[in-house]
Amino acid sequence: MRRLIPSMVATALALMAGQALADTLRMECAPSKEGRLFCNEIKQRFEAQTGHTLEFIDLPRASDEKLSLFQQLFAAKDSSAIDLFQADTVWIGVLNKHLLDLTDSVDDIRQDFFPAAWQNNVVNGRVKAVPAYLDTGALYYRKDLLEKYGEQPPVTWDDLTRIATRIQQGERQAGHKNFWGLVFQGKSYEGLTCNALEWVASQNGGGFIDANGNITIDNLQAAKALDRAAGWIGTISPKGVLGYMEEESRAVFQNGDALFMRNWPYAYVLAQDGSSVIKGKVGVLPLPKGADGNSVSALGGWQWAISAYTKNPKAAIALLKIVSDAESQKKALALMGWAPSRTALYDDPGVLAQAPYLADFKGIFSQAMPRPATQTKRQYAQVSKAIYNATFNVLRGDSDGVTAVADLQQRLERIKARGWR
Repeated sequence: MRRLIPSMVATALALMAGQALADTLRMECAPSKEGRLFCNEIKQRFEAQTGHTLEFIDLPRASDEKLSLFQQLFAAKDSSAIDLFQADTVWIGVLNKHLLDLTDSVDDIRQDFFPAAWQNNVVNGRVKAVPAYLDTGALYYRKDLLEKYGEQPPVTWDDLTRIATRIQQGERQAGHKNFWGLVFQGKSYEGLTCNALEWVASQNGGGFIDANGNITIDNLQAAKALDRAAGWIGTISPKGVLGYMEEESRAVFQNGDALFMRNWPYAYVLAQDGSSVIKGKVGVLPLPKGADGNSVSALGGWQWAISAYTKNPKAAIALLKIVSDAESQKKALALMGWAPSRTALYDDPGVLAQAPYLADFKGIFSQAMPRPATQTKRQYAQVSKAIYNATFNVLRGDSDGVTAVADLQQRLERIKARGWR
């Protein structure tokens, strides 16, 4: 009789006892010290609860490089490379067919998350990811300067324009010659798509493409929103804003050279840092709206997703539930500053004691709007490029709003040609 090696004996005994064999799952983990601390806590909980083993893998930090790697792995249907990973907000439609369908497994936690963030991860009615942490556009302002000039925080874009014009003039007359009313992300890249979505949607101009995939950008409200933004260039915003991304905008604002700034939540923490010249002088509020519209913030953030090629879907889903539960989100906030995606945590005394600024962001996150990525699937990159190029042309003065939205409508129709796929 052939002698069994010890591992074979263990396997045989496990099968005879009716036990499921333990698997090794692989999860993305940030290589930073804080990231490793977070992942090790997840590992301890997962292994104790399931009996499986968890390993970590490093992935490229650059978003485009990371997406390219996933596309290569998934094209090969590699089942050993990774089980659980973070996907950018705009990747869910792109990677749709490679993501495990979570619909029936996560229905019990759906109501615990911000609705817009959850809906962003639904493709053709199926849930493909769970929000990991949130990011949205917000308006930062100098509380001290509004008080100095007897102004209230703006509610509409027209309010912002008027207040910025007045205070910019006053500060320059007082000797601050390089002071500006507003800075934002005006470079021709993805960040401008986010700004354009906020301007247009808050003016009742729609979201470029609706939830059913219909292109809606060619309308007068959208044209008006773009024309208003173009009017800021060289008046309340420097012409250099056409080259600004997030950090360029923050540098101007944090140096004390701007009244208002549109940026993401990370900028709040940095503005209140001990080295910041504006520490204690910064307020944050939802972005303004059009006269008849509502405040809209572009949804950012990252999502937990599972590879459709995982060898153990049940264990991977158990891991996802651990990494996205309230305990893990509190730990991620403490270690890495990730804004929770669970609504209840914004009323949690412990969370607010640790990060008081989150009280200001609950309303902002509630008004978040996803970019038209889920419905446009693999064509989103083309869609976004068309949007930010058209918007940039208006800001630069090469086109006007009416012409730009008509041209953009045609451009998007050509991209869609045979449907979103």
